[in-house]
Amino acid sequence: MSLPKSLEPKEKELRVVAIGGGTGLSTLLRGLKRYVASPDRRKGVRLGRPSEFESISAPPCPSPRCMIRELSAVVTVTDDGGSSGRLREDFKMLPPGDIRNCMVALSEDEHLLSKLFQYRFEHGDLEGHSFGNLFVAALSHITGDFAQAVQMSSQILAARGKIFPSTNTNVTLEADMDDGTLVRGETNITASKRSIVELRLEPETADPMPETLEAIANADLITLGPGSLYTSLITNLLVRGIPEALAASRATKVYVCNLMTQANESLGLTASQHIEKILQHAGGVSAPIFDYALVNTGHISAERLEQYAREGQQPIEVDLERIRALGVEPIMGNFVHEGDVLRHDYDLVAERLLALGLEQATPALTHQA
Repeated sequence: MSLPKSLEPKEKELRVVAIGGGTGLSTLLRGLKRYVASPDRRKGVRLGRPSEFESISAPPCPSPRCMIRELSAVVTVTDDGGSSGRLREDFKMLPPGDIRNCMVALSEDEHLLSKLFQYRFEHGDLEGHSFGNLFVAALSHITGDFAQAVQMSSQILAARGKIFPSTNTNVTLEADMDDGTLVRGETNITASKRSIVELRLEPETADPMPETLEAIANADLITLGPGSLYTSLITNLLVRGIPEALAASRATKVYVCNLMTQANESLGLTASQHIEKILQHAGGVSAPIFDYALVNTGHISAERLEQYAREGQQPIEVDLERIRALGVEPIMGNFVHEGDVLRHDYDLVAERLLALGLEQATPALTHQA
């Protein structure tokens, strides 16, 4: 299923919301940003109240590829390890790491300012910190608002989209494990050798940003994943109001399934079981939160499979009938990119997602890979 060449931006422009965290979300954003018009670099960054600083303005796009009118990323903020964890502890701020990666992924020029934002100090008191994390930390204290600091940093990078933390509340993850123990903190949870039974946020009353709910309500296409099942995806759905907003949205909603199972998070889980775990943590909403599941049925090399097998990991089993039994239509295809690391081919994934989002305007599109 490919994008129709005849479809001009004036006929249909999508509002897209991508939800997740970690490298999975930033990888997806790299694919989606190619369909967003370049931001206007003439707009400056001004300090002030959130309603006062200027938004990114996109010039008219001459290419039929520019079919995303507005791209928003909703990013988890539960990381408590590495540079993000240190800044979180020292400055009582939200962790900037995942958000920084998304800003760089959406950057107009990933080879200039983004290199600076990704630069990691190797010596002295700053060892382990990235410049981007420190920059966001400084802006957070200047403005007094983490979300505003993120938007201003995005403008400096000329990002082709908006980035929202899933909540502006300083939250901590808690997990009930299969041996009956309670583990607190994302780092401790991912390091545990036990399987997660249930995940919670502390405090449970954490609210999303109004801009996040507005983006979801106005979206034409919403994606969740790829990313770590519990610590990148489910964490967003634990924020009060987000599952309900997804259920109420009239957008096309797609779960992007991981390629491989993940140690301490999803070993042994099939594609349908990934969806079941997400639904179990979605607050008992009655309406569906997924219309489709993008699943890989492409080939993965024997060498790569052997590498993952040493960690006890394997390709996620695509159990089509069980996915359909959940009311979710599987979208199959070869979405694998094998380079230095195994990851999704973000160009192919973005193309398939946009085609799904455009279906209402283009009924002739088919679900077949």
